[in-house]
Amino acid sequence: PKPVQSQATSTPDSCHSRLMLPYREIRADFDRETIVVYQAYNDAIADTAIAAGRFVTPFSFNRMTWIKPSFLWLMERSGWGTKTNQIRILAVRVKRTGWDSALERGVLTSYDSIAHRSAADWEQQFQTAVVHVQWDPERSIHGRKLDHRAIQVGISRTLIAEYVSDWITEIRDLTETTRKIRSLRQAGHYDKARRLLPRDAVYPVTDHVARRLGMTESTAGK
Repeated sequence: PKPVQSQATSTPDSCHSRLMLPYREIRADFDRETIVVYQAYNDAIADTAIAAGRFVTPFSFNRMTWIKPSFLWLMERSGWGTKTNQIRILAVRVKRTGWDSALERGVLTSYDSIAHRSAADWEQQFQTAVVHVQWDPERSIHGRKLDHRAIQVGISRTLIAEYVSDWITEIRDLTETTRKIRSLRQAGHYDKARRLLPRDAVYPVTDHVARRLGMTESTAGK
């Protein structure tokens, strides 16, 4: 699909944003080989990850980790980097092959009539899933809920080692940028804040992934 306008230049909370976007789609900063996802951690995890170029102890390899291609959704979850153990904002660049494989194995966290033949079918898939997928209301720069949904992907502990060792190509610290955006928002300078947001565009998926994740047909790539 044709890339849409960057978050940094699009108009927030507009009728176009609410009415023209598919209900569920993946929007991300990506190139031919990689895609950026965002995570929030404490100083100890962030510092060691940045130094090593991948996640290492004290990062936990024994619990599910959630990755989000939507920067603004992570801002909602982390309180713009102010919540406990979420003060450091990391941009994690991963291989698209890894990301795509996660989507292909993903199972929604709740039953969806588009994605599943029955509630029993969903439950059976969910019990053995190594990747969980959840759709939540996307947020604007103002923090308002938008009508379309943003994806977050849960990598289970059986897959975390692969995520860390094979998928990640770079980890960047966006904490200072996040603080600047947060300060501009608090001062009411939303236009200036928007210009600092990471770029994003519609990420193409196959018809199979679109059906599996309950997405509309218009979000599927060719």
